[in-house]
Amino acid sequence: MSIILSPFLVLSLPGLFNIRIVDVIDVFLFAILLYEVYNLIKGTAAIKIFIGIIAVYLVWKVVKAFQMELLTEILGQFISVGFIALIVVFQPEIRQFLLLLGNTRIIRTHPRRFLFWKFRITGPTGLHSDKIVKACQKMADTRTGALIIIARKSELNIYVETGQIIDAKISESLIETIFFKNSPLHDGAMIILGENIRAARCILPISSSPGIPSICGLRHRAAVGITERSDAAAIIVSEENGKISYSSEGKLILDVTPSELSNFLEKSFSI
Repeated sequence: MSIILSPFLVLSLPGLFNIRIVDVIDVFLFAILLYEVYNLIKGTAAIKIFIGIIAVYLVWKVVKAFQMELLTEILGQFISVGFIALIVVFQPEIRQFLLLLGNTRIIRTHPRRFLFWKFRITGPTGLHSDKIVKACQKMADTRTGALIIIARKSELNIYVETGQIIDAKISESLIETIFFKNSPLHDGAMIILGENIRAARCILPISSSPGIPSICGLRHRAAVGITERSDAAAIIVSEENGKISYSSEGKLILDVTPSELSNFLEKSFSI
């Protein structure tokens, strides 16, 4: 066994490859980058695309190692063109990642974050579903339109940035006040993360799914749109008829009772 002391330290073991310190640093930095990318796209539809791309890349490496020329050529062309497609598909995530890199206040505003690595000290917190359900019931009685998005793994930062940051504890009166028809924050979606109302007046993507009934308006289509693109759940209170609906995984459940809504939230967000 030989050890060479230099900036490019080499560890040579019988029967093993030579390992340099630079190689260890390379792997470590790649792990950090991969972890950060995962944090950006977790809970979104992009995570499935990302896993698919990784799978294709690994298959390409395997067929290349076995010198399978036809598959190597085809998959190689797919990967080379695929990087251009990645820029289009992951445009929002790439934008958020670049904004993160350019944020000079990141250490000051996130004291528990070193470089790109997030250390979560506290565990997940429960959802105050009873307060949300009671607020929805009251808004349904007064036919106050509302669109409430409840985040899961994905923190929906891209959509939070389009609205007004609130960061306040969930309460019935606050939810009702935000969606009051004369409130400047009532138009758009409210995003809830954990125990807090993260933001209001947020702009969401509109679903073009043909399965949505024609009687449904933009609130319902926005609810389905966000649940198609993320793992969030959405609650809709109709302004026209005062009925409560919810959406999850791109599916829309119309005209539910407060009890059914409560059961759905407890089942979906129980710790």
